[in-house]
Amino acid sequence: MLRRILGDMTNSPSGTQQPETPATEILETNECWELLRGVSVGRLAVVVDDHPDIFPVNYKVDHGTMVFRTGEGTKLHAALGDAPVAIEADGVNSETGVAWSVVVKGQASAVKLTQDVLDTIGLLLFPWEAGQKDQFIRITPSEVTGRRFTVTPAVTWWSPLDDAPTARGE
Repeated sequence: MLRRILGDMTNSPSGTQQPETPATEILETNECWELLRGVSVGRLAVVVDDHPDIFPVNYKVDHGTMVFRTGEGTKLHAALGDAPVAIEADGVNSETGVAWSVVVKGQASAVKLTQDVLDTIGLLLFPWEAGQKDQFIRITPSEVTGRRFTVTPAVTWWSPLDDAPTARGE
């Protein structure tokens, strides 16, 4: 099992080298799917009128694909367009401070065949928002990537703007 670990040296405000930051772990595909199964909300990225847009979705993992429900509207029409889509989901363990993020890129298609619709209903996929959500959309991935990292404590953040003058009232 080969994993890539990324880390770097950071400069402090004084210009001195600081100890190496915690490594970012690049996740293997099977780990990504395992993490995606543990949460049910992600963000769907689509192209709408030549610009990106993002929608929250409730999803389920189904045999190496992702399925979500939606109704008529911008999200449905953009997802089913010619452009590929992406879903991003993430999580953090508040006790350990370890976070993860997974992105699935691929093509979306409507679930149409009767048996496929019945199988998809069996996923028990329930949207948070009320309304008619009778369209089942399946994303077949072309790429699945993920990473795991330790959340940096806020007290260690530094940017050149931290000491910049501010307008009154800030």
